[in-house]
Amino acid sequence: MTIPLKQVIQAIEEANEVFTSFWDTKTGKTVYLADPLMTDMTEEDKALAAEMENTPERFLRFPTKCEIHQYRIMEDFIDRLPPGKAQEELAYAIRGKGAFRRFKQSVRYHGLEQRWYDYLAEAYRELAIRWCAEEGLEYTE
Repeated sequence: MTIPLKQVIQAIEEANEVFTSFWDTKTGKTVYLADPLMTDMTEEDKALAAEMENTPERFLRFPTKCEIHQYRIMEDFIDRLPPGKAQEELAYAIRGKGAFRRFKQSVRYHGLEQRWYDYLAEAYRELAIRWCAEEGLEYTE
């Protein structure tokens, strides 16, 4: 089977705690299933959950927010910066509560926003390619 890489990347970018996204191999579409512990399940969610239970091989789960490890991606980005004030401040910014907010503020302050978003996009692309390989899928660019 073949999936557009862009579709996998989009699912990775949209990953959150409330919904789990899946690739429906029958329709080729991305479907979202609400976490019943986080939100009330709609009739549509219940129908999808039943379909997944009856034909689990039809649905491939995209990487979840936990599997994406955005914190590790931030650490890798910082490690690739040249030694200096920006690297030190970003390394400090990601410690403790509020790390993501402080990281984004520091990236902006040091004029590294575009570099960060380019790095993040490439990290997501690599994750998407790895997911396709693990699922035995070919992808189109």
